[in-house]
Amino acid sequence: MKKIALGYCPRFHYAMELIGRRWTGTIILVMLGGASRYTEIRDAIPGLSDRLLSERLRELETEGIIDRTVLPEFPPAVRYHLTDKGRALAPVLQAVFIWVERWTEPHARPDELEVAVGRN
Repeated sequence: MKKIALGYCPRFHYAMELIGRRWTGTIILVMLGGASRYTEIRDAIPGLSDRLLSERLRELETEGIIDRTVLPEFPPAVRYHLTDKGRALAPVLQAVFIWVERWTEPHARPDELEVAVGRN
């Protein structure tokens, strides 16, 4: 395993900004669970707006994390699939999930998380 270089790294910062954007990690997590249609993704994430989901899907496609496929049907059907690059985020998200389970309160609201994290 490669040793982690401590200190500022622009590539690390860029990656954290990308997967740390609002809803991005959750979108990827839902897709890792098998969701591939826009409505499946949207319906699996309470509070996610259509505008923000569309924006995040475009960003993830631009970054090569997902592929967008338009099926030749009427009406056209669109499917989103994680690329190898996207699937490679599974252990990263799993590590974050393990951290969440250990260090945050169950059913904590986002405004409560600051208190829970600060306490530990």
